[in-house]
Amino acid sequence: MEQRHTRRIKTISEFHKLRGLPQPEHPLISVVDYSEIQPPADISETNWVFDFYQVSVKRGMNAKLKYGQQEYDFDEGVMFFISPNQVFGIEPGAHPSAQRSGWMLLIHPDFFWNTSLAKSIKQYEFFDYSIHEALFLSEKEEKTLNDIIENIKHEYRTNIDKFSQGIIVSHIETLLNYSERFYNRQFITREKSNHRILERLENLLTDYFNDDDLISKGLPTVQYIADTLNTSPKYLSSLLKSLTGQSTQQHIHEKLIEKAKEKLSTTTLSVSEIAYQLGFEHSQSFSKLFKTKTNLSPLEFRQSFN
Repeated sequence: MEQRHTRRIKTISEFHKLRGLPQPEHPLISVVDYSEIQPPADISETNWVFDFYQVSVKRGMNAKLKYGQQEYDFDEGVMFFISPNQVFGIEPGAHPSAQRSGWMLLIHPDFFWNTSLAKSIKQYEFFDYSIHEALFLSEKEEKTLNDIIENIKHEYRTNIDKFSQGIIVSHIETLLNYSERFYNRQFITREKSNHRILERLENLLTDYFNDDDLISKGLPTVQYIADTLNTSPKYLSSLLKSLTGQSTQQHIHEKLIEKAKEKLSTTTLSVSEIAYQLGFEHSQSFSKLFKTKTNLSPLEFRQSFN
């Protein structure tokens, strides 16, 4: 089988353009009608990585999904969750359905900064690689979620003001809480699958950057990550590069920037204090990396929330 290449979609606007949709009405959140999406010509030759969350309910997809290094059937009437930086591939069926329906909710992580979901969204385990089952909804359950999606659409289309973000986040939280209830109903007796290397890496980096001793430990090295995951640095970076298009060092930087954004938007710490807490000896090195990754200085990013 021919090796798939990995394609990263960084923005919701880029996703809209790629799928033949008009520009999104809001740059950080969009509800898309699944029946209106045009699949890219190279969809079966590509692994996809999004820099934003995707929550979807799809009918008539008729395809297989490769996700978290496992492949399984993705049939009709299912709900599915994908986090930023997770890799997935789609293998269309022999007879594509003309009756596709459903919706996709796309949310950039920056939409959550300064809100309750900035941290708590990671607590919903159905965003993990270790969950391999799609969620099959009853008609009643699907109607409940559809009503919430309509509320989200209505809010960002008609009422953009200082209350909009909080109201939309509240709707998203309700959507996720219902999803958790429905998952528990469906998989009450399931056992969690063995953790895969991508999930282990994510957990390792999350724990590392949440450690209060980060000041004395400094930034994690590629060697440290490889040793902890029981692989060689070269093998780990090659594996990650083939799956996500990013090296081990790039994954470390992604997690670092995520933590920096959290501190910039939820604390009053100075840039120097944040740099020190994140393991940098010199705040200039932190500011340079942050600017390279986000096109904003740390202060510019913080000011965008004021």
